[in-house]
Order: sequence, then C-alpha cells, then structure tokens
Amino acid sequence: MKEQVNLFLTAVMFYSRIPVPRNLPFSNERLNRSTRYFPLIGWIIGGIGAAVCYGLSLFLPFQLAVFMSMLATIFATGAFHEDGFADFCDGFGGGYTREKIFTIMKDSRIGTYGTVGLIGMLGTKFLALQSLSAQMILLALVAGHAFSRLMPVIIIFTSWYSREDELSKTKPIGKRGKNADLVLAVLFGLLPAAFLPWQLMALALPVSLLITFQFKKYIERKVGGYTGDCLGALQQMIEVVFYLCLLAVL
Repeated sequence: MKEQVNLFLTAVMFYSRIPVPRNLPFSNERLNRSTRYFPLIGWIIGGIGAAVCYGLSLFLPFQLAVFMSMLATIFATGAFHEDGFADFCDGFGGGYTREKIFTIMKDSRIGTYGTVGLIGMLGTKFLALQSLSAQMILLALVAGHAFSRLMPVIIIFTSWYSREDELSKTKPIGKRGKNADLVLAVLFGLLPAAFLPWQLMALALPVSLLITFQFKKYIERKVGGYTGDCLGALQQMIEVVFYLCLLAVL
C-alpha cells in the first residue's frame, strides 16, 4: 500500500504543481509505474476546475466562472500540457525533417503555429464548456480531464519513446510500465464518464481512439515515436473532443 501511495504521489509531483512530501522516493521505474494514476490526476485537476467554476458562479457571471475554472486547471498543472501542445504545433507545423522538428520544439520561444494553436484550442474549449448547463459542466470537467489523460497512456503502451527527445530533455517522462498499469489507467479514465449520458462514450470513445491511433501513426512517421510534447498535445486535443462530443449528444 505504501508503494502505491508513493506511485500516486509521484504522478502528482510530475503531472501537476500540487506539493508533495520533499522526501518522496523517486526513480525512473516509479515514474513509469505512476502512469497508472495519470487519469486519476485528471480527477483532481478537473475537480479543482469544477470547484472554482461552482464557487465563482455564485457571485460572478457564469461565462467568467467558466473562464476562471480553465485558468485554475492551467495553474494547477503549471500549463504542462498546454506548453506541450504549443511546442507540438510549432515543431510539427514548422519542421520538415525530424531534426528540425526537435530543434523547434526545444526552443523556449513560442511561434506562430503555437500561438494560433493555443488560441484555437483554448477558445474552442471555452465556447464548448460555457455552452453546457451549470450542473453538467461540473461533471464534464472531471470526466473530460480524466478521459483525455487516458489516451496519452495508450500511446505510451503502444508506441516508443523518441530517443533524440530523451537526450534533449532534462526532465524525465513516464514510459511503459506493466500491463496492470494500463488496466488501472483505463478504469480511472473511464469511470467518471459513467455519471454522464451513455451516448457520450458511445461517441467519444471511438472518435478519440481513432484520433489517438492516427496521431500515433503521424508522430511515428515524423519523429519515430512519441515525445513529452506529443503526449501533452494529445491530452489537450482529446479533452476538447470530449466536450464537443458531449455537446453533440446533448
């Protein structure tokens, strides 16, 4: 049980800005195994967004509360996934070779592709969320954040880590662990959606899997595997797709 707590806290430490004990034991093996809790981190981040949205909606306009809830989730993760999405847009949008893509993604500056991508992604997310009812948005935030974090785990278990990116990053990244880790990730990723209309997952699951495996083929052809930025970009895309699918079935 203690080891599972350590794995969970490792996931919290790596995938969010939520403080963890300073003496938390760390190893690459623990980081790999902690991917089982990546969708569970989505419960926490989505819960923070839902709490902020609900609390602020009591005395602020609903649209502003939704916007502030988005900012809260970005703050809670340190813009971890948004940064990956922007780097992905810049690298894959402006790079024509594997080496050029990596060079652009390593650049700390944001380019036109990343700027336009972030504006489009965040704008679509906001418009989708504010179109939901106040009660529905609270469930959607938790379920959307959990489900969207499952798809990067599937990439980790079905693809391989790009070697050049491994050499270029100072921060480690979770890689494939044991099959039991994937099973738990699937459970954590799908469970919150059980509280939403069943038609949602009937639409969102096949659409998201199709996007995920087309995304996998694309990045493998371009750079030979996934990178941390690729996983962050996929999480952001699937989160938006989840909200759009929810609107479609409603």
